[in-house]
Amino acid sequence: MDAHRQTGALVTGGSQGLGLAIARELIAQGCRRLVITSRDRTKGAAAVARLEASGIDVHTLPIEMGDVDQVRTMVARASELIGPVTALVNCAANTDRGSILDTTPDEWDAIMDPNAKGPFFALQAFARHCIEAGHAGSCVNILSIVIYGGMPFLAPYVASKAALGGVTKNAAGTLAKHRIRVNGINVGWMDTPGEDAIQRKWHDREPGWLEGAEANMPFGMLVKPEHVAKQAAFLLGPESGVVTGSLMDFDQHVVGTYPDTNEI
Repeated sequence: MDAHRQTGALVTGGSQGLGLAIARELIAQGCRRLVITSRDRTKGAAAVARLEASGIDVHTLPIEMGDVDQVRTMVARASELIGPVTALVNCAANTDRGSILDTTPDEWDAIMDPNAKGPFFALQAFARHCIEAGHAGSCVNILSIVIYGGMPFLAPYVASKAALGGVTKNAAGTLAKHRIRVNGINVGWMDTPGEDAIQRKWHDREPGWLEGAEANMPFGMLVKPEHVAKQAAFLLGPESGVVTGSLMDFDQHVVGTYPDTNEI
């Protein structure tokens, strides 16, 4: 597949989980110029070693998405490495817990800064880059199905992703005249290394928890990164045409539906 032969991509949080899956899918669809970011230099280097085996021009940048100064220079640094950046994926996020009753201001900032503020200024820098260079661009923001309300222990995370959903809509309307498309994916409960760590840290899950959780899902699995990656690559590429401002629910539970009371 060559849908992304001309793409120069920047994927935040690209050293593991969904970010890495998106990077791999872009490569599978022809992308030959790619930058991933990671908070962890070792993980970033390891991911690059795996990705560059495909013979592409791939690099990593150590970026803390909560540090707006780092974020605002990220696109320019990426363009110095691979040339024009035509695709941005805001994937990196903090998924720590907190409810409306116990979240502190510091905990709020620790989630809102990398999940909403960082992606906002990453998109701003990306849009300016595309406009100044005179080329089209496409951004996909990774959101969450919990923007509709979520669980009690996800209050600041819900707020951060809902904020990014609003940014997605607003930016899409603003940037359409510059041929820059902005879309979002509301991802459901997903099977990633990061989720495994979260479940163990915050919910005292034991080894093998995934099998039990998936047994209770309608389709017998959690959302898989490689499935979401294909949707992200589609929205980033020319095959999605003029689609912009779209927020797709990528989940097996349909918001607003309930079990048939005759079956309860």
